[in-house]
Amino acid sequence: MTTLVFGHKSPDTDSTGSPIIWAWYLSEITGTPAKPVLLGEPNTEAAFVLKHWDLPKPEIIADVTADDTCWIVDTNNPAELPPSINDANVVGIIDHHLLVGGIKTKSPINITIRPLACTATILHDLMGDDLARAPRGIKGAMLSCIISDTLQFRSPTTTPHDRSVAEKLAADLGVSIADHAAELFAAKSDVSAFSDAELLRMDSKEYTVAGKDLRVSVLETTSPKMVLDRKASLMAAMSDVAKQDGADQVLLFVVDILAEEATLLVPNDLVKQMAEASFGVTVTGDTVVLPGVMSRKKQIIPALKL
Repeated sequence: MTTLVFGHKSPDTDSTGSPIIWAWYLSEITGTPAKPVLLGEPNTEAAFVLKHWDLPKPEIIADVTADDTCWIVDTNNPAELPPSINDANVVGIIDHHLLVGGIKTKSPINITIRPLACTATILHDLMGDDLARAPRGIKGAMLSCIISDTLQFRSPTTTPHDRSVAEKLAADLGVSIADHAAELFAAKSDVSAFSDAELLRMDSKEYTVAGKDLRVSVLETTSPKMVLDRKASLMAAMSDVAKQDGADQVLLFVVDILAEEATLLVPNDLVKQMAEASFGVTVTGDTVVLPGVMSRKKQIIPALKL
C-alpha cells in the first residue's frame, strides 16, 4: 500500500513542494512507500520550482477513497481537501495554519501544527539529521517553499527560524536567496496566460465571515499593474465564479511584494462595507490600497468582518 501525500487545492509552491519532500522522507528514511500527489494544477511559481529543481510533476487527483492512506500537509481545512477525505485513512497532518476542524480519522494520528511561515520549515525540523541524506532537489524544493511563503522574509508570518533554515539551505546548495527569490517572483507574476476565473481561483481559500461564504483570493506579484489593468474583467467574473463555487462573494487581494501592500478590488457594496469594517479604510472607488497587508493568514482572514 502506497501512502498518498498532498496539500490543499489550488496548489502553490508550499503545497506542491512539501508533499514531494515528505513523500521522499517517508519512502527513503522511514521505509513507508509514499508518493506525492496534487489536488490541481500547480501555479506558475510552483511549476517553475519543479522545473528548476528537476522534480517530476506529481499526479493530479480529484478525490480519495476508503482504501487510500494519506498524509495531509499545508492545510487542515476539509474545504481545501478531497471531497471524500473523511472516508480515507488519514494518518498524519503537518501544517502551519489555524486549526479549522472537521476532519474525522479512523484512529489516532500524528498532528504537527506550528506557528511558522512555511510547512517546509516544519518538515525540516521533523526530518532532523536525516535531511543530510536528501538529494539536491528535495533541499531545493524546501528552500523555494520557504522563500515563497515568506515572500523573501517580507511577510509578517516570517519567524527567525524560517529565515535561519532558509539561509542554512541556501548555503548548503550554494544558492543566492535574493537571486532565487527574484526567479520565483518573476514566475509567480507572469499570469498573462490565465483567464479571469483562473486568476480568481489560483491562490484562494474558502472562509465564512459574518454568515457570508467567501472565496478569499490572493495574487502575490512584483508586477501588480499586470493584474490591476484587468480589474474590470476580474470584477465582472466574480459573480459567476462565486455562483459556480457556492460562495456569496469573491475577494481579490493583489499583493505587491516589493511595495509591501495589498490592493483589494471593490466590485460592490458588500465588499465596500467589509473593507471599511475590516481594515478601517474609506473606500471611494473600485479599489482600495491596504499598506503593509501581505499575509492572508495573519492580516486578512483575522481582520475580516462586516
